[in-house]
Amino acid sequence: MKSDTKRGIWRMVHAERAALTDDLARLDPGQWDAPSLCEGWTVRDVAAHLVDAARTTRIGFVAGLVRARFDFDRQNARGVERERGASPQETLERLRRVASRTTTPPAPLDTRLVEEVVHGEDIRRAVGLVRSYPQEAVVRALRLQARTPASFGGAKELTARVRLTATDADLSIGEGPDVTGPALSLLLAVSGRRAALDELGGPGLPVLAATS
Repeated sequence: MKSDTKRGIWRMVHAERAALTDDLARLDPGQWDAPSLCEGWTVRDVAAHLVDAARTTRIGFVAGLVRARFDFDRQNARGVERERGASPQETLERLRRVASRTTTPPAPLDTRLVEEVVHGEDIRRAVGLVRSYPQEAVVRALRLQARTPASFGGAKELTARVRLTATDADLSIGEGPDVTGPALSLLLAVSGRRAALDELGGPGLPVLAATS
């Protein structure tokens, strides 16, 4: 990946972290405990996960996965517990401190955009907040999800059966009957967030719904 592209992606990642930190600072204590769109996690859990993800290095990821006996869910749960802190304010401060980090696990850099956008919506939709995401960030995240196997949380197999067509961006991915809607809604749906299905349409929607 060219250095200019990498710098551009990191700028988007850092902007999303900063925007989410600002939004979280507006929450009251009860909202931190609200169930997020990420099944089984509260708003605070998702924020703690984002802290853990921002701290993760390539070597640290592999070592953590070995300690978790190669169970991604167990590894993530341990990261959430480690980074929650004693209070929502401590979680927020930890997120603020990692906002400018540029460490990653051994994965494509665009996974950082998937993390920030999808988990940002996991939080915002749970507490009634709205963000207008940069189109490039959403499109890059959706393109990555479309080429990532389902075993790694992506939609590669799905896009062999339906075509995802954004109504607000120049983007059409996949083969088969169309699923149409905003790029953000498509990204959320292929990332397993059923709350976005009502924002989509097209003859391929039942296929997508059956896999979300």
